Amino acid sequence: MSAPGPIATPGTPAVLVLEDGRTFRGQGYAAVGASLGEAVFATGTTGYQETLTDPSYHRQIVVMTAPHVGNTGVNDEDGESRRIWVAGYVVRDPARLASNWRSRRPLEEELAGQGVVGIRGVDTRALTRHLRGQGTMRAGVFSGDAVAGTEAMLRTVRAAPRMAGAELCHQVSADRPYIVPAVGPRRFTVVAVDLGIKSMTPTQLARRGAEVHVLPSTAGVRDVYAREPDGVFFSNGPGDPAAMDGPVTLLRAVLTRGTPFFGICLGHELLGRALGLATYKLRYGHRGINQPVQDLRTGKVEVTAHNHGFAVDAPVDRVSPTAYGRVEVTHVCLNDGVVEGLRCLDRPAFGVQYHPEAAAGPHDAAHLFDGFAELMGEAPTVRPRPTVPSWETDHAKAL
Repeated sequence: MSAPGPIATPGTPAVLVLEDGRTFRGQGYAAVGASLGEAVFATGTTGYQETLTDPSYHRQIVVMTAPHVGNTGVNDEDGESRRIWVAGYVVRDPARLASNWRSRRPLEEELAGQGVVGIRGVDTRALTRHLRGQGTMRAGVFSGDAVAGTEAMLRTVRAAPRMAGAELCHQVSADRPYIVPAVGPRRFTVVAVDLGIKSMTPTQLARRGAEVHVLPSTAGVRDVYAREPDGVFFSNGPGDPAAMDGPVTLLRAVLTRGTPFFGICLGHELLGRALGLATYKLRYGHRGINQPVQDLRTGKVEVTAHNHGFAVDAPVDRVSPTAYGRVEVTHVCLNDGVVEGLRCLDRPAFGVQYHPEAAAGPHDAAHLFDGFAELMGEAPTVRPRPTVPSWETDHAKAL
């Protein structure tokens, strides 16, 4: 993978090369160079800044199905993490002018400044239909001097690592703990294991009175319980859950102790693994902010935000016995029947595959954070605040 060059100028040649040999030609967008990753499509019409900064998109080339991208520019408030994580960016018609009172700079400038290689002028509808039919696959974006013969670029793409079997959470996680203080009176202490956490997640927990101790993905049982948590949370993140044994070992200890647990996306998939359920790679995944999910217990349908390429394999029509008691499927995606929620019936633990914390919306599922607070409130006692190093709080303020 070559180092990104300067920002693309009008007419800079660019090509997207897919693993199966299909190519899409266009013009360079953002940084000039070459980038490799898994080609996926995202169906959101808004919230592109949150998408770009979501660590779950690490090592993925994101195809935007919305035809016009960049209208509202980039601001300094809406990022979900410290940087852009996408490996490459594919758009049809980028905005020539950003028009929003919160905008601080153009999207193209932000992408180029962080070395993201993109391509514009692509028929993203045809590309999305191809990925829906053939499935997500390895791809490369090449622009400027990086454009070479098709066979040479294809060999480069096929030499790239696959997403299946990839353990990526350690690459995106915080390198040291930090604290997000409770909003208002402190009611709970929550330990959130950062597998690729978005900033809105501890914010949502803090709004419900939780002091959130965010720990790196390498955290072990001793690290978690040194904070005397009232609840443990596992975040979203990139990669294959089948390759992440360390967090599964930790989660099994949490289940054994009976500590209230909530997992989102990758955290939900790891809950499935901890319970002895299998996970598998979806053909083209769910990514976007318009995915319908049904609560099987109430029949209610919520429109939700998704970003996942893997799922839990669990029977929808019956309760499953596990080493930690019974577990039931609580939610399914109405588009394809994929499992979207699990709840333990004999332990205070649940998870959802989608994103109730989605800052860009929709917010139909935000009540799940209330459910987690209620679960912690049912614990026998809310333990006193533990003593932690002051630098953790200082680190949070610096983020």
